[in-house]
Amino acid sequence: MKCDLHIHTYYSDGVFSPEKIVDTAIDIGLNAIALTDHDNILSCKVARDYLKKEGKEDKLEVIQGVEINTLYKNKEVHILGYFMDVNDSDFKTLLKNQQAARVEQTQEIITLLAKKEGIKIKYEDIKKQVAEGGSIGRPHIAKAITQAGGTSSVIEAYAKYIHDDSPVYVPRKTVSPYDAVEIIYDAGGVPVIAHPHDLDIAETLIKDLMTVGLRGIEAYHRKHSPACVEYFSSMAEELGLIVTGGSDFHTPNLINGQIVLGKNFVPEWIYDKLVKEKKLIDMA
Repeated sequence: MKCDLHIHTYYSDGVFSPEKIVDTAIDIGLNAIALTDHDNILSCKVARDYLKKEGKEDKLEVIQGVEINTLYKNKEVHILGYFMDVNDSDFKTLLKNQQAARVEQTQEIITLLAKKEGIKIKYEDIKKQVAEGGSIGRPHIAKAITQAGGTSSVIEAYAKYIHDDSPVYVPRKTVSPYDAVEIIYDAGGVPVIAHPHDLDIAETLIKDLMTVGLRGIEAYHRKHSPACVEYFSSMAEELGLIVTGGSDFHTPNLINGQIVLGKNFVPEWIYDKLVKEKKLIDMA
């Protein structure tokens, strides 16, 4: 069972539609994918409806996923969720609050850009970069700044305006990783910490998050070296957690045109472990 359990679409900061993701996944021989847009779960239904319409439901399984952006001690911590009941009231409230926080942050940054830097962009110019109901974020703000002539490139926009120390940047009001893990778990989902190599407090935090329901570690990730994969896989085994993995696909490689979707090596047993963990949660 070849899978990629970490994929973004244009319902957050990816560039492909769910339909394009589905077609690409089938073309490269994947059997299962998880769509894990930031604070958003809309792409999964679109992908599943497309599979049904095209008569390809037997070609690919689309797992309901999400990636919740959280803050812990001023550090971004991303929590992946799989197989949760998206109609769970607390889970729906979580997503609603996360979306509201994204809008509030964006509007405050727009105001500061105009006031302090003389860069005038419209909220609509940011919103139109994502699918209807999608999650707006830093990449979309950076692109709008560039399109308005505020910088010569998106990279420059990030360097000057879209970082914590910028005078026009406003941190997003978001939940803690403890809240995200607990809500996903209570909604029947499998909570997993994403790309833990980004965190210098990973081991301590992982152990703490287990007390509220953390069930896995994303050991296989395109940013993780073989040594890093081994480190977090060993940690998962020691703690009794499952291992997951994926490409964290957002966009094709602009340098050589490669599509990295599914190219990150993920062992085939990863899928079986995830499904088994979901069954264990359902029986608890």
